[in-house]
Amino acid sequence: MSLKLFNTLSRSIQEFVPLDPAGKKVGMYCCGPTVYDFAHIGNWRTFVFGDLVRRTLEFKGYAVNHVMNITDVEDKIIKRVRETKTSLRDFTGRYEAAFLEDLKTLNCRLPHHTPHATEHIADIISLIERLVARGIAYQAADGSVYFSIEKYRGCGCTYGQLLKLNFDEMKAGERVKSDEYAKESVADFALWKARVPEDGDVFWPGPFGDGRPGWHIECSAMSTKILGPSFDLHLGGEDLIFPHHEDEIAQSEGATGRPFVKHWLHGAHLLVEGKKMSKSLGNFFTLRDLLAKGFTGREIRYGLLTAHYRETFNFTLDGLHGARTALARIDECLGKLREAAGTPGTAPARSKVNTGQQHAETVLSAPIDLIARFSAALDDDLNISAAWAAVFDWVRETNKRLAEHSLSANDAASALAAWEKVDSVLGIGTKSEAEIPADILALAEARTAAKKAKDFKRADAIRNELKAKGWAIEDTAKGPKLKKV
Repeated sequence: MSLKLFNTLSRSIQEFVPLDPAGKKVGMYCCGPTVYDFAHIGNWRTFVFGDLVRRTLEFKGYAVNHVMNITDVEDKIIKRVRETKTSLRDFTGRYEAAFLEDLKTLNCRLPHHTPHATEHIADIISLIERLVARGIAYQAADGSVYFSIEKYRGCGCTYGQLLKLNFDEMKAGERVKSDEYAKESVADFALWKARVPEDGDVFWPGPFGDGRPGWHIECSAMSTKILGPSFDLHLGGEDLIFPHHEDEIAQSEGATGRPFVKHWLHGAHLLVEGKKMSKSLGNFFTLRDLLAKGFTGREIRYGLLTAHYRETFNFTLDGLHGARTALARIDECLGKLREAAGTPGTAPARSKVNTGQQHAETVLSAPIDLIARFSAALDDDLNISAAWAAVFDWVRETNKRLAEHSLSANDAASALAAWEKVDSVLGIGTKSEAEIPADILALAEARTAAKKAKDFKRADAIRNELKAKGWAIEDTAKGPKLKKV
């Protein structure tokens, strides 16, 4: 079975075939953060989705060139720079550092390229000049340069490739200088914004006069600079379909006359506790807010990976508690497998299982072929629910075999290798002691000391204290183990 994905451009599920004639290399561009604040959980759903796509492609054997832009000049940023009386670099640098730190907390693979808009002003200007030369862009009386929807359509090009637009019902022909504008407006949008007093020191000299780029042109310039005029995948949240991504297509294809992106993937909106996220409702969370509530990065990542990317997802705190329980089941099974793998045994027979573009080894005697089932689920437009079902069926069957002592050491080692392959996509990793609070570890050590001193009354009291704090302690041959309950 081959990988199939829903392409917003065709509005259908299509087999993923890269542009590379050898079928090995994939160029992937993900719309990155606008660094004017900390990213919220809705943003993180999109970024974790992007990480899932990349990991899936690499699992299938593709060599992915992953680009994620950093929008470090834009309307909201300039407003905040003016309000905080800081420099553009100092202001955006703080939030960019926080974003990259959060990316690691959620175990997202770092992009191969993180181009900054402010570092590509020359590329942006060059792209605008090409559009002007082709008669698709024009300079207005205020010095700003706009993209002409009418001239673009007059060249036989289609504006409205990602979203069907009714030009008869929309307000066509007006100009919009703002980076974001209403969906009912088919407007000439700003490519270069002439300098105004409110911009302060945020401007660059250009052939059109002093000014700064519009938001949409930034992504076109950076993506084509690194990936070329045509590339395989462009990802983002569904809120970016119009106008941002539609304008990217118009600018890019208007300048080159070539198809811009082959596959467009969009993640659906996220609700929090059943409602649209809002600070006034008290359901607005950054990643840091959730960490402060005691949740871990892997629990949040798991929670964000429990619903299909095209489904509106209801993110809840109860769901994060459920994520903790689910991860504990996986961790417990893996812990037992590691113990079993440490015992000498007979090497099992092996067979090759095709995962798409490459092969992985598994055990013939295994009752559930984890890799094959998991891979088949991903092939079905990243069916994450089916993928998790395969994982937990495997956990249940593995626990059963462990309880029956019917798993040899080599069987256990092969099962762990299969899990590592699957987790290369899921990215949840393993629980580390760093996730256990220091006070809980101290209590566990005090209980061990009490037992050694044969102060069993004290040891039982500590066990009860741990239980009251939400932790169970289990005595094993390799020492006590803590588990969140």
